[in-house]
Amino acid sequence: MKIAVARETREGEARVAMVPELVGKLTGLGYDVVVEPGAGKHALIADEDFVAAGATVDAGAVEQADVLVAVQPPGTDVVRRLREGAATVSFLPTGQEPEVVTALRDARVTSFAMELVPRISRAQSMDALSSQALVSGYRCAIVAAGMLRRFFPLNMTAAGTVPPAEVVVLGAGVAGLQAIATAKRLGAVVKAYDVRAAAAEEIRSMGAQAIDLELDTLEGAGGYAREMTEERAALQMERLAPYVAAADALITTAAVPGRQAPLLVTSAMVEQMKPGSVVVDLAAETGGNVEGAVAGEVVRIGNAQVWGGRNVPSQMPGPASRLYAQNIVNIVTLMSADDGFAPDFEDEIVAGSCVTHDGAIRHEPTRTQIEGDALEGAN
Repeated sequence: MKIAVARETREGEARVAMVPELVGKLTGLGYDVVVEPGAGKHALIADEDFVAAGATVDAGAVEQADVLVAVQPPGTDVVRRLREGAATVSFLPTGQEPEVVTALRDARVTSFAMELVPRISRAQSMDALSSQALVSGYRCAIVAAGMLRRFFPLNMTAAGTVPPAEVVVLGAGVAGLQAIATAKRLGAVVKAYDVRAAAAEEIRSMGAQAIDLELDTLEGAGGYAREMTEERAALQMERLAPYVAAADALITTAAVPGRQAPLLVTSAMVEQMKPGSVVVDLAAETGGNVEGAVAGEVVRIGNAQVWGGRNVPSQMPGPASRLYAQNIVNIVTLMSADDGFAPDFEDEIVAGSCVTHDGAIRHEPTRTQIEGDALEGAN
């Protein structure tokens, strides 16, 4: 059986779904690995590196695929090139890609979405959201340090003392904790806040100060925070305002897959920040934690520069690809048997991450949405 590695074609995507050092893991399972020419180019991986690792480079990789692995969802043009009964494994934000989902269904292609992998202990090694959030968290701290026109660390010299920068991080999931750790390693004084009860201890474990707003915690499913009421959101903003105003750099990382990012900071709060301040909004693509942030752009609000994140893991394509490729190897291994790719749909991970199979949409929320949209269109 053949596993094809797609060349990413969406604008701004520099990652690749497989790296040469992990090709041997797939060939060891009995697969032939076929790579589209130039698939690793933007991640600084040459075709020759894949060949040296035991893969084949072939422009007809998609047509040959039993399993197509990719980072971004395959376009409808790619889906049409897949044979009936083939499978795809990629990110697949179903709410934003209904036309891809229907194309996969109609082509009778089995598709798995990496963001739908259940957040259970057994699936941690397949959790691509977490692996890519790790990259994003590091990157956003480096962006903040690069944009801020002052030292992060304390410096004591014969010419005088330079005080450290104060960094505030909102959201202490994987990305937030990595941002905290990176800012601390750079020498900043870091304070952080998250609505989840367990977050305060995690923040302190990174050497940062946990901000206590004296509000009820909001634990949600899968380790994410649950949505808050308008009243609580307003009170939270009011109590966060002085911390935001005092920060030299504000980093926001609060997001839940498939939902709009919560608004944590208003433009009025940003306007109270000091001249030269920096805001990095990692959630700008999904609505933003900061009012006025624009994905992929730097805008000015008051005295602050506001950087809106856009496909942030792709800004570090080498390590992001390596981590993602390991997630792919782990999930493909789970779905493999002696006779090749054979997903067991009784398995919680397989069933939870499957979007389409055998000409049907198996992911219930996606099926409900698409069927509802079709019914509305018919009326």
